[in-house]
Amino acid sequence: MDTATLTILFDNYAGLPELQTLWGFAALIRTPVNTILFDTGSNGRVLLKNMQALGIEPIEIDTIFLSHNHWDHIGGVDSILELNSNVTLVLHEGFSKHLINDLRGLCHTLIIVGNEPYELAHGIYSTGILAADPPEQALILEIGASLAIIGGCSHPGIAQLVEQSQAFVNKPVRWAIGGFHLMYSHDAEITAAIAQLQALGVSEVAATHCTGDAARIAFRAAYGAGFIEGGVGRTIELC
Repeated sequence: MDTATLTILFDNYAGLPELQTLWGFAALIRTPVNTILFDTGSNGRVLLKNMQALGIEPIEIDTIFLSHNHWDHIGGVDSILELNSNVTLVLHEGFSKHLINDLRGLCHTLIIVGNEPYELAHGIYSTGILAADPPEQALILEIGASLAIIGGCSHPGIAQLVEQSQAFVNKPVRWAIGGFHLMYSHDAEITAAIAQLQALGVSEVAATHCTGDAARIAFRAAYGAGFIEGGVGRTIELC
């Protein structure tokens, strides 16, 4: 695909003043072929409220992609499925078997991703499960000659997600977007994470949610114009 847009629907960082912030992450990704809800935040009522303020209807969503099983990323899934059950729900084998069984009857199609990368549609992939606590999958978008990688919390490490994506699709990652899980990291760890991404050729970052204030400041300084402000309500053009 040549273009896509990503709108942050749920975040603990502010973007547009009329939207509510809570701990967690969700984003709506529009591509020429799919409308994907990536994660669902921690609270369905707030997710729906923010969607309504942005003029987004649940019925527009055809795919829900859940990165990992933490409450702040799956808390709104029931609220969306109650209003639109005609969706493809993408989980991975690291989710609870009981949750998988419950969700199977609440959606149109359930995809359970394993350890290997998985093609969801043309130019849209799961990284497959990467080992962490908890295990996590990320979303890969193929935008022209480059890739965008969207992570929920990047528990395996944002550099590992980028490396997995580049190895699978064999294209450079231009954008890294989402939570980078550096909120408990020391300055040296943050510096190392930035250096890793730059060495991998990542030229634009939207570091939000669990990245942490200190890491966001460091990424903003290191990336300059390549740092994309996150926050609920922000739209990122991928083209």
